[in-house]
Amino acid sequence: MATKAKSTKKYWGMFLISLVATIAFLIILPEWFWVTLPFLFTSLVYAFDWA
Repeated sequence: MATKAKSTKKYWGMFLISLVATIAFLIILPEWFWVTLPFLFTSLVYAFDWA
């Protein structure tokens, strides 16, 4: 059975935006950087198509 390949460009873009936001939070508000981690790791999982 063949499966259709799914494009993950959108999720890679979301990952890069989340990564920039995480780094910005580490520099500006280091005590709040953990707020961005769920977005970062969720987009990474979707980008690798693990979900």
